[in-house]
Amino acid sequence: MLHRHLNHQNLTLAAVDDVIGRGKRQDWVDLRCAALRDRALLEKVLRVCQAHVGDPYAQRYHFWKHYAERYLA
Repeated sequence: MLHRHLNHQNLTLAAVDDVIGRGKRQDWVDLRCAALRDRALLEKVLRVCQAHVGDPYAQRYHFWKHYAERYLA
């Protein structure tokens, strides 16, 4: 899936938000692989998710927040 804000395959904060919010399974797999290669990307994921965790129904963001916290610990 082509995502908004994806700038030459660089995952900006907006692109990470789009992948988490609108992405399908393969998009999440790609994000996971990229995040495991780059700790800074995990920090971006955490930063994006912090903006959404106030919503108890934003389960995608809760999932990714816990995932990022686990690998950053």
